[in-house]
Amino acid sequence: MNAVTDEEFQQAGEVTPDSVMRYLRGSGWSVSRDLGSGQLWELRADEGRPYQVLVPVRPQVRDYAARISDLLETLSAVEARRPGDVLREMFLPSADWQFLRLTPPGPSGTAPLVDVVPALAGLRDLMTAAAASSVAPVPQPVQPAQKPQQVKEYVARVRLDQTRVGSYVVAAHTPLSTPVHAGEPFERSVTRRLYASVLCAREAAAASVAADELQDFLGYTGVGLSANLCEALVKISGEQRNGFSLAFAWSPDIPVGQKTAPIPLARPHLEVLEAAARDLRARAGRTDVALQGTVVRLRRELPYGPGEITVSALTEEWQRPRRVRVHLAEPEYERAAEAHRLGHEVVIQGDVRVSGTAVRMESVTSFMTVPVDD
Repeated sequence: MNAVTDEEFQQAGEVTPDSVMRYLRGSGWSVSRDLGSGQLWELRADEGRPYQVLVPVRPQVRDYAARISDLLETLSAVEARRPGDVLREMFLPSADWQFLRLTPPGPSGTAPLVDVVPALAGLRDLMTAAAASSVAPVPQPVQPAQKPQQVKEYVARVRLDQTRVGSYVVAAHTPLSTPVHAGEPFERSVTRRLYASVLCAREAAAASVAADELQDFLGYTGVGLSANLCEALVKISGEQRNGFSLAFAWSPDIPVGQKTAPIPLARPHLEVLEAAARDLRARAGRTDVALQGTVVRLRRELPYGPGEITVSALTEEWQRPRRVRVHLAEPEYERAAEAHRLGHEVVIQGDVRVSGTAVRMESVTSFMTVPVDD
């Protein structure tokens, strides 16, 4: 067992009982008995009797620092960490934590620099994607490159802590601010969005692996899944696509209603996520695109005037033809109707927009018909 140093003993007398209890709640401990001058807390062990610590509730007592030091030494043994690291964390403000466990080859607790650098960059991109999804009125499958200031400020507040025991564990935390209005802090909403989107990404990837076919990731955009998030997860894995897991610890000041198990991602999942990111970008729409295909449907309210056509078209990014709806002015609509009658193709230039499974072309800039040789 690691002993508390003289300096840590002095600092132990400065930590408040509330801070100690908040740390214990966040680490899975619970109150067993109220002893008046203190509380007995327990942590169930996998085998044998539970761990126990006594938390003094009155810091004015003469032996307060000694009691907290005893508690720190017990936590040090349970968590396989130095007492000073545990004590330092008790002084931190209320925060949500994320633990990124990398599994690179080599001795436990170490990682090659070439693996850590992309992992940290990917973790930053992951936080950015979750925050951008949280502030968007409607989550998008592909997020704009320019992020709102609120997103930038959130990412700037994310802090990295010392690594934990394990293969190689990066600990990140975001202090929770006081909400301006009633409701949860913005930081908590981002953490919830991050957990939900990564969990859905993992489930969709697992389903794709099981079916040996890429599933429709577009259906998960409502919970925050995006091409940006998939790309961030792939970036974390590095060039070798090493598997990793992401675990969450929620501030006990704002309890969550359900357990959130760590989310593991193996190489097959990451390969699927890489393909899913490409698919989402291909389906999200582009500007100034030329589509060529056949008119399969004509629709307008009156015998004259503008109308809407549906074109079966294929682009380099689409793996199969897709039906695209286009609104045309009367002259272009008449030419499209003629092309449909003669079996000719049309070439239309404009902006492609994707909403769910529906594809539309907007802001049409050019329209022409192309005869098809028999």
